[in-house]
This record gives sequence, C-alpha cells and structure tokens, in this order.
Amino acid sequence: MTTQATLCYIFSSQGVLLQKKARGLFGEGRWNAPGGKVAAGETPERAAIREVHEETSLELGGIEKVGTLRFFLGSTLDQLVHVFTAHDFIGEPKDGREGVLKWFALNRLPYDEMWEDDRYWVPVLLRHRPFEGSFVFEQSYSRLVAFEMVYRNSVEARSSVR
Repeated sequence: MTTQATLCYIFSSQGVLLQKKARGLFGEGRWNAPGGKVAAGETPERAAIREVHEETSLELGGIEKVGTLRFFLGSTLDQLVHVFTAHDFIGEPKDGREGVLKWFALNRLPYDEMWEDDRYWVPVLLRHRPFEGSFVFEQSYSRLVAFEMVYRNSVEARSSVR
C-alpha cells in the first residue's frame, strides 16, 4: 500500500528550516524538511500544517503546494509525497522528538547529509518552479538507481544513477 506523506520547506530571512531526523526514525541522521504521513480523511495541506506544528511548534500562516514526489522501491510505488513551501509563520522553531532543527542558508544546504534524491529536486524548489519527480530506490532506500523530473509539463531531466 502506498503511503501518502508531506514535506514543508519553511523560509525566512535566515534561509530554510531543516530537521535532522532523530535516531530510530525513518530517515534518521538525514536533514529534511518537516513533514510526515497524511492521516485517513486528512488533506495533504492539513497534514503538512499539522506535521509542521507537531515537529517545530510553528503555526503556519499559509502554505503553497509546489511539487509531488513518487518514491519507488524497485517497481513498487512506496510513497507519494506532497511538497509545500511556507513563508509566513508565528513562533520560534523548537526541537522535539522528531529531531533537531536548524536554519540553513539557501546556498549552503547539507546535500551530503540529505536523501540522495534531494540534490535533483530541491534546487528546482529553490527556483520556485512547480515540479513532479519519480525516484527509484533499491530496497530500504539504500541507493537511488533512477529518476525522472518533470516541470512546466515537460521532461527536463531523466537519468539512471550508477
């Protein structure tokens, strides 16, 4: 069964807020945007707002959907992730059980400590271009083997990763 999830990239004058996932959680030790699973009967937008609040204590003033990511384990669609951005929020980010939070300058993102696919689609997000991406991983998300990026209704990047 495919899991629906969200990510929400929060921007301020300090850059973008990322979270280093805590030990024992999916993605442990990797920097990523706050987010999580969409609950039954919940819209992706509502899930993103809820997850950001649970993981950061921030109250979002609004979000914008900018992308959709499909993650495959081999030929099986494992996760459908709705990607949002937010520029308006109330509060100060607070670390929690999900992990440590840190603001990063947009030109200094820790790609070497992020998911392997992030280096292909996060720069597109930073250029404010709507996108869709499909990423094929080996089992357990241990290695990215292929991807396709689509934006503005045209395929602009397609690759097999070695």
